[in-house]
Amino acid sequence: MGESGHTPRRKKLLLYSINFVPELTGIGKYNGEMVQWLTEHGYEVRVVTAPPYYPHWKVQAGYSSYRYSKELWNGAKVWRCPLWVPKSGSGLKRLLHLFSFALSSIPLFIKHMLWRPDVCLIVEPPLALSPMAVMIAKLLRIKTWLHVQDFEVDAAFDLGLLPNHKRLKKWVIGLESWLMRRFDTVSSISEPMTRRLLMKGVPPDRIKLFPNWVDISVIHPLPDETRNRFRETMGYTREDLVVLYSGNMGEKQGLDTVLDAAERLQSMSHVRFMLCGEGVAKSKLMERANRQRLSNVRFLPLQPAEKLNELLNMADVHLLMQKRNTSDLVMPSKLTGMLASGRAVIAAAEEQTAVHSVMQQSQAGILIPPEDAIKLAEALMSLSERSDDRKRHGDRAREYAVSYLGYESVMNAFQQTMVELGVGMP
Repeated sequence: MGESGHTPRRKKLLLYSINFVPELTGIGKYNGEMVQWLTEHGYEVRVVTAPPYYPHWKVQAGYSSYRYSKELWNGAKVWRCPLWVPKSGSGLKRLLHLFSFALSSIPLFIKHMLWRPDVCLIVEPPLALSPMAVMIAKLLRIKTWLHVQDFEVDAAFDLGLLPNHKRLKKWVIGLESWLMRRFDTVSSISEPMTRRLLMKGVPPDRIKLFPNWVDISVIHPLPDETRNRFRETMGYTREDLVVLYSGNMGEKQGLDTVLDAAERLQSMSHVRFMLCGEGVAKSKLMERANRQRLSNVRFLPLQPAEKLNELLNMADVHLLMQKRNTSDLVMPSKLTGMLASGRAVIAAAEEQTAVHSVMQQSQAGILIPPEDAIKLAEALMSLSERSDDRKRHGDRAREYAVSYLGYESVMNAFQQTMVELGVGMP
């Protein structure tokens, strides 16, 4: 109750993003958990999003790619807009996919901005949502917050999705910088990524660190008896060294490196690789493993959320793989779960990147150069022979997750930024 005896007005937040639950991985998962926290803490939340399609690149059963729909989710009102989902998420098709949502969402976005939210939170990608959002927000005097999960413009040039012409690159990056400077707050998920915002001309007083989190009560180390029981159901023995990659199987993960390492380690029959998840590169990886008769490699579908802790605990070593060109552009969401599970990690990352920084700070495992199968094989041989090292890395991984990546601590910092914007709940 306020001093006058009236209940304070609930603050209103509009989330505008292409990804949302029930997507189990990536941006959709984090958007859902954020919205749930906000509604539980008194915010009135509306969401303009698309039907769930990631990481399968296929609209989930029960949703439509060509109709508008509305639903209630954990106290938030969610509107879904049509979008085109290509069978693969690469090249020009990916850009058209993002623009299809940007266009179909225009009428709903305008409608919900007229609801006069206290803040409009846009999650990038796609940046194509930003020009209209900034213009309408200025007219209606609504606070704006851009949260950058992925520097899609930089990635588009680095991965060849946009032609690397000097004049085009200068114009597109200049437009991106101009748009970013129009927001009241701009955040990203790691310190190297917030430094990149500064390089793009965003004023330092508007930049916030808003890292991806992990629910340390849901993802946590299991007793040996429990984890061994799950391993046995998967066909592994206690003597096996289970090497797990769990997450999206796209082009930028560079998972061919894992198969190269598996080929090198075929004589070490106790080293067993499991690749769990979905994505555009999965079928090619499975075909290659079958063609080369890599008997030490197994594939598993994306597991339901309630099985995630058991899956992560099954591993003796987690793999975080990225290609060289993309490792400084994103802070992979899967790393938070790996650390919280208390298992050793081998991460492929270059210096000055977000992953490199976190791995050094946490001492959670071994850093190797991206796309280096020889170094990956050497790191696995080293950890396979040293169980004490694996345990020490795992303990430090868990300690880091508890100290820096807890869901409540990250969301409390988010709430403090909302207060600074003048739109936080009292």
